[in-house]
Amino acid sequence: MEIDRTGLAAFLRRRRELLQPEDVGLPRGQRRRTSGLRREEVAALCHMSTDYYARLEQERGPQPSEQMVASIAQGLHLSLDERDHLFRLAGHHPPVRGAVGEHVGPGLLRILDRLSDTPAEIVTELGETLRQTPLGVALTGDTTRFTGAERSIGFRWFTLPATRALYAPEDHALLSRVFTSGLRRIVTLRGPGSLAAHYAGLLLERSEEFRDLWDTHEVSVRPSRVKRFVHPEVGPLELNCQTLLDPDQSHQLLVYTAAPGSESHDKLRLLSVIGTQTVG
Repeated sequence: MEIDRTGLAAFLRRRRELLQPEDVGLPRGQRRRTSGLRREEVAALCHMSTDYYARLEQERGPQPSEQMVASIAQGLHLSLDERDHLFRLAGHHPPVRGAVGEHVGPGLLRILDRLSDTPAEIVTELGETLRQTPLGVALTGDTTRFTGAERSIGFRWFTLPATRALYAPEDHALLSRVFTSGLRRIVTLRGPGSLAAHYAGLLLERSEEFRDLWDTHEVSVRPSRVKRFVHPEVGPLELNCQTLLDPDQSHQLLVYTAAPGSESHDKLRLLSVIGTQTVG
């Protein structure tokens, strides 16, 4: 496929003009004159230089890579159809959709952008973190930094001992069953050639605890709505977890809240002041 520079530039300009600061969690300010986002704001959202993004809108520069196009699609809060259109304009075949897709839908992103004062994250069905709010990072650490199988919290649970330190010890046995049960259910749903099956195979090789639980064939062990964390700075927290599902991509938005007036509520406020820590 060949890049359509004119079409790409026009599409990017139009999508930028349609986005408002509040749509992406940015303050509007009193001196704003542009109808939509500024180029430098879009470039920051897409994790690229302003100059690079500007050249794309001006029909200049090299053909963007697939990774760069994916970043632009996410930064501009494109729908799946719009993302696929962008890929074709840039001269690439669109990524696959469904369970293994990592493009977060604009609806979930709009909600996440408005949760700057709340711990929240967007995860795949395998527990791979795609996005976190700043307070989400402060609570669990930057869980988007992992690569390979370790991107999945279920995989890390059985292979990286430090993962368990963030959760109350009395909940460990149940969480082990939850992660094993959930992975078995997804393997059955997605099939033997799936990423879930690959993760299961790796865990069967590396974890005796996982092997023992896998042999029980449990598929309906559900986590508690109350998550008990043990944070290295503020100590124990009891947080309610609410989940919003995007069925098109099998992504979940997890939002953690504390009851007003509770000790955990006060600790969350303290955590928002302390900022991010290297935890998880």
